[in-house]
Amino acid sequence: MMNNTKATHEDWFNVGKSDAYAGKPKTPPEDAESASMYDLGYSEGEITRPPTETPETEQE
Repeated sequence: MMNNTKATHEDWFNVGKSDAYAGKPKTPPEDAESASMYDLGYSEGEITRPPTETPETEQE
């Protein structure tokens, strides 16, 4: 999917966001800064959700 050697902060933000959209579990990278950006993106994705998706019931 992604070459980890030169992923930018924006890349990690987008990966986190798309993981949240897809309903995948969080899988942050090893690097602390990248993980922080991933986490931020994931949170954003959880809040906004893709416009095509209308969740009927939340399953915890």
